Parts: sequence; structure tokens; C-alpha cells
Amino acid sequence: MGMTMTQKILAAHAGLDIVVPGQLIEADLDLVLGNDVTSPVAIHEMEKMNKKGIFDKDKIALVPDHFTPNKDIKSAEHCKCLREFAMDNHITNYFEIGEMGIEHALLPEKGLVVAGDVVIGADSHTCTYGALGAFSTGVGSTDMAAGMVTGKAWFKVPAALKFVLTGMPKKWVSGKDIILHIIGMIGVDGALYKSMEFVGDGIANLTMDDRFTIANMAIEAGAKNGIFPVDEKAIAYMKEHSKKEYKIYEADEDAEYEKTYVIDLSTLKSTVAFPHLPENTKTIDEVGNIKIDQVVIGSCTNGRMEDLRVAAKVLEGRKVAKGMRVIIFPATQAIYLQAMEEGLLATFIKAGAVVSTPTCGPCLGGHMGILAAGERAIATTNRNFVGRMGHVESEVYLASPAIAAASAVTGKISAPSELGL
Repeated sequence: MGMTMTQKILAAHAGLDIVVPGQLIEADLDLVLGNDVTSPVAIHEMEKMNKKGIFDKDKIALVPDHFTPNKDIKSAEHCKCLREFAMDNHITNYFEIGEMGIEHALLPEKGLVVAGDVVIGADSHTCTYGALGAFSTGVGSTDMAAGMVTGKAWFKVPAALKFVLTGMPKKWVSGKDIILHIIGMIGVDGALYKSMEFVGDGIANLTMDDRFTIANMAIEAGAKNGIFPVDEKAIAYMKEHSKKEYKIYEADEDAEYEKTYVIDLSTLKSTVAFPHLPENTKTIDEVGNIKIDQVVIGSCTNGRMEDLRVAAKVLEGRKVAKGMRVIIFPATQAIYLQAMEEGLLATFIKAGAVVSTPTCGPCLGGHMGILAAGERAIATTNRNFVGRMGHVESEVYLASPAIAAASAVTGKISAPSELGL
């Protein structure tokens, strides 16, 4: 029996010739990631183990990004814990305010993850790095602690689902629309503890930013990970950003998949997830008249350059609707700087939006943009659970940057076509 791409990576890191779904293995780690919310818990767990050392100062990344710049005393204490741990252990990849970014955009940008790696992170959206052909997955803080000490983690080898992507997406249809369509199709538990493996000629029509978005939201279908084959675009990205050696794994022709889905990208429409689950999707022509109070563009899902360029193209020369609150936050300092140099930030500000330093805050209702009872937001983030961005009686709609920006202008959920674009 052949192995999938994910299974081959896990087998190699476990020192095994073959692994099968359901098998328990212990694998070597190439990177362990933590943020300001999860890392302090892991650090305290290490203290319980009476373990003060770490396995490799170059293979741990600590990124304070959730409640930073510190929103209150508690978040300041969390970041202080992280900072002191990083300094005490001489951790190479500690990124403080001024050089930090949202972790899942920052790590690929810094070249810390490449094809063939095994990465764990104490954050559920660690699956983002599958866009580069790596196995990456979220874990709990205790597993992060064990990983920092031993450089190893245990896994149950996941079964796999195959998603065959064909065709060329239409104008304004992006990776966000594709993954929302998939989650709407299979449900939030449709890939539970499985590997979502993307293949097909349509992948060549997806940018790296599209792929990061799709892999990022694999967890919203319950997946253990999402992963893309390593093609010329992925190699070019890694060569631009990283000096690490990468290794390409390809699925065997006789690899087994529990189910195969074929998706013609040319048939997809812009898609919106209604409250209160990412699976509650409607195409833009099915939305109806949904007035909104706030627009959020950014996050680990859609805060990259391509996302900001699309939003700026929609907002250029236009004004956001009266009374509308629009928050835009680039995912990293480098993206922020490039957006400034390209004039995108001026476009946003002239339109009536505010631009924030990189932070996860608005996405999880933790910092900036908190919703009051009865308010609605459309966001390019990844989750719209009850109370996700504030009051339990608020509502969050998930969409692409194009839809979010158009909605900012009209005051209701809208497509760019409604603006003549």
C-alpha cells in the first residue's frame, strides 16, 4: 500500500519505512512554535517537569502576537514570561514588537519552514505551512512543552482526503472563497483528524497567498493538517525567503484516500460564511440584504500583500459607508512596510479605514474592534463562532478581502461588481 504526502513526511521523521493511518508514532520536530497566549502555559509545564533546557535554540519560535501591543496588565505579564524565557534560553527566533508579525504569516516569511518539515505549534492554525509542502499542525501547550524539551512529538498517523482542484478561478474569487466552499461542502467535522491533500492542475492557478489561506483553514474542517504539492511557485517562494534545505515528498500513485473530491475552480463564486460556523456558507448572490457595522481585513488567514492589494483596489477612490468601522491590519512588519511603499495604506486611510500594527487581536475579540450586542462584522478572519469577536449577541460573517472591502463601501455584504468593478 502506498503512502500519501503527509504519511511519507511522518514516516521519514519517525525513522520508519512505512506508516499506516491510525498508527501511533514519535517523530522528530523541525520547529516548535508558541505565542503569547499558549507559550506561558507551556513554560510552566516545563517547570513541572523540572526541565530547564531546550532541545535546540534554533528550532523554537516564539511570537507574541495575540494581545500585543499589550492590551492590559495580564497580557503584559504573559509577554514578559515569554521574553524572559526566550532570553534565558538564547532562543534565536524570538520576535518582539517592531519585528514581529502574526505568527503564521511571519514564519514562512522568515524562512523558518520549508517543504518536508514537521512543525508543531500551540496554535490551531499552525496547519498554514502545508502550503509549502510541510506537515504542520496545532497542539496543546503540554505537547509544546514536551516538544521544546525533547524535539519530538507523538502523532496518530492521519487518514487522508484528496481534493482535486481543476480550472481557473474567476475574477475576485480567491483562496478564501475556495476553502469556504470546501468547508461548506464537507462541514466543520468533514475532515476530522484527517489530512486534507490538495492536488490537480488548478493548483498552478493559485498564488502562494491563496495556498496559505486554504491550508490555514483546514482546521476549520476539523483536519489534522492541509498540504499542497511542491511546485515551481512553492520552490520560488522558499528560495526567496529561506536558506534552509527543503525536501520534496510526493504521494505514491497507489496511496489510499478515504474520499476524493473534484472541484472545478472556474465554477466557484465568492462565498460568505454566515454565523455561527464556517460551514454555514452562501454564495454572494444568495446573501441578500445584510447590513453590517464593522469590517476587519487582516489576520493569519488574509493579511498578506495580495490581500491588501485586492482590498486597496476596491477601496481606491471610494469612501467607506457613513458610520462604518473598518480596521485593516497587515500580517507582518514587512508586509506593513511594503503596503506603505506601494501607497496602499494611504488608500485605506483616505477611504476612511484605520490601519493597525500586526496583531491577532481583532480576530479573536481580544484586542481592538470588539463588537457590542446586536452588531455585525464581516471579516477576512477564520472563525465566526458565537462571541468570537465580542458580545455573544454579535454576529461575524467570513469572507474574502474583495467582499469585505466592497461591503465597507456599501454598508452591507456586497460584491465588487456592485461598485462597477
